[in-house]
Amino acid sequence: MPRPNSSRGGPGGRERRERRESFQSFNRPKVKIARAAASGKVYIDYKDTESLKKMVSGNGKILSRKRTGANAMEQRMIARAVKRARYMALLPYVTSGL
Repeated sequence: MPRPNSSRGGPGGRERRERRESFQSFNRPKVKIARAAASGKVYIDYKDTESLKKMVSGNGKILSRKRTGANAMEQRMIARAVKRARYMALLPYVTSGL
């Protein structure tokens, strides 16, 4: 049974709310790390610990391609370099929780 048109306006009988311009976001903004290709480097070296620290989270996990802004080949090189640096004790495997 169809509803009678009320004073809400419009043929559907419901007034549509206008969307707010900005939505509240509870998750952290995704920060893109400076890409290796943008800086002119083709090879990501395991001895360059300063740039590798930016590719690792606070807990010691390797950041995803979405977060780093790297393509697939660069992400594999980042992972290989981080693992080598960890093995050579240039980077920690995990950060201390205490």
